[in-house]
Amino acid sequence: MSDEHLHNVMEQTIRQDYVTEEVKKFMEEISTIAQKENPMWAEIFNNCFTNTLETVLKPQEDGTVYVLTGDIPAMWLRDSVAQVRPYLPLANRDEKIKQMLVGVVKRQFDFINIDPYANAFNETANNAGHIHDITERNAWIWERKYEIDSLCYPIQLAYLLYLNTGETSQFDEKFVSGIEKVLSLWKVEQDHENSPYQFWRKDAWRPEDGLSHEGRGRKTGKTGMTWSGFRPSDDSCTYHYLVPSNMFAVVVLEYIQDIFSTILDNENIVKTAKTLQTEIQEGIEKYAVVQNKFGKEIYAYEVDGLGNYEIMDDANIPSLLSSAYLGYHEIDDIRYQSTRASILSKENRYYYTGDIASGIGSFHTPENYIWHMAIAMEGLTTNDKAVKKEKLNLMANTTAGKNLMHEGFHKDDDKFYTREWFSWPNMMFCELLMDYFDIKIQTKKG
Repeated sequence: MSDEHLHNVMEQTIRQDYVTEEVKKFMEEISTIAQKENPMWAEIFNNCFTNTLETVLKPQEDGTVYVLTGDIPAMWLRDSVAQVRPYLPLANRDEKIKQMLVGVVKRQFDFINIDPYANAFNETANNAGHIHDITERNAWIWERKYEIDSLCYPIQLAYLLYLNTGETSQFDEKFVSGIEKVLSLWKVEQDHENSPYQFWRKDAWRPEDGLSHEGRGRKTGKTGMTWSGFRPSDDSCTYHYLVPSNMFAVVVLEYIQDIFSTILDNENIVKTAKTLQTEIQEGIEKYAVVQNKFGKEIYAYEVDGLGNYEIMDDANIPSLLSSAYLGYHEIDDIRYQSTRASILSKENRYYYTGDIASGIGSFHTPENYIWHMAIAMEGLTTNDKAVKKEKLNLMANTTAGKNLMHEGFHKDDDKFYTREWFSWPNMMFCELLMDYFDIKIQTKKG
């Protein structure tokens, strides 16, 4: 993307002063302590923390907030949560930030009610995006690649906003109807043979942008888990029971049960969520636990319920690496640690080691490109402060002098990178830095 085009996209945003005095005070607090460790941390934090507030948030007339992913003029349900999650610790200090987060949740559930199979949406019903995809479409949809995590993330943000601030206004009628649609879809996709969903991109130059078998994907057996067409990379699944996303579903199904038994009163939703959670969890235990080449019991990345599986991990989140961060298990869980050791090694074909960095990449980007968000996730899934510091320094030293994060960069030379403007990894750096200084986001009660 040229600098001129980037500027034009940024200028399309509705300017809203979210960099409030409380935000500035918070940034000054972080900068003061970061300077003592590494002055680059402070500069990059300030750049990243304000970049999202100033460039991608677009408040709407109805009080909701539309969130650009960065250099693509669309709102991804997944990305938009990760982009604003690090503002949660500020939400109790700053009403404007809290209402911004409420507005993001409400916009997300507006979209889920339009089509729970879609992953990315337009700001208005303008028919922008991939209009020639072979799937059910309407003018609001930028892209309709079905990904489990696209439904998990908005539920996560709604619940974490409640946990961290006590706010409940996000739990409105559209939230309830959206949850009902999510639960219904996940039940349908436990047996994809009876699903109405299909997707093919007839003008795609990458086969991973569509599903095989006339847009239905490869055959799967019933496992109790719920099917996904695509990974959080937006690339198609190989075996369609995407284990990290099913783990995430187990976590948010617990959130749903809490919401509808303590804040809202709906026994049917609680019962449905509990049944789904149990079936998915049992499916993970039965089908997704495998032995690696060293005889260790680990989680596979994908399985099909027919005996096929993939041992790997991808930089995009949810990932196996991120399962402890998402709350599926504790960091010191034995099977998680064995899985972590596997995917942070050459057993994972997307783990690259080079002259300037080692880390996880993705099939979505060129070979030997390491992702900043995967480096951040290594830091967020350890209790070792020295490792957190190492990952922060690695991220700071691989921005190609831009002092903002990118998608992927070459393991031998960070001058070669993808995506000049990508809000998600910017905020992952912020979250890791905050975590390093023990500024935590509350993710469970008690």
